[in-house]
Amino acid sequence: MTPKQKRFFGICLFFIPLCLGLFFLMSALKSNIVYFITPSELLEQKIINQKLRLGGLVKSNSIFKEGTLIKFDITDGEKSITVKYDGLLPDLFKENQGVIVEGIYNNIIFKAESLLAKHDENYIPREITKSLKDQGLWKGKNYNE
Repeated sequence: MTPKQKRFFGICLFFIPLCLGLFFLMSALKSNIVYFITPSELLEQKIINQKLRLGGLVKSNSIFKEGTLIKFDITDGEKSITVKYDGLLPDLFKENQGVIVEGIYNNIIFKAESLLAKHDENYIPREITKSLKDQGLWKGKNYNE
């Protein structure tokens, strides 16, 4: 074997495993990607049976609770989608409040696996505000018991 062939063979031995490793890494990452989308975009693009994060506001007068099962509509101001979620709700979940749900849309209803209620930067958990008020250290104006 000539030195030129040895060098080519060495480069191939380096790059072939590197390319295979990158291929498997990208394949694994692709299966874990979750896209964020609004109701209008979801209805326009008709993305069905793919894991998504749907974000928007909880539509007024759309919340229906039955035990831990809850149905509500998420809207972005233009269009809305019905969401079905079975689980415990965050304290901040209410009408006209920002929410993000992660799940799968099946062309009729969005079946959520997780639900996150959004809040502003001034949010303080209820337990902390109660503790501060009990100690006489509370200086905020929004305290709900």
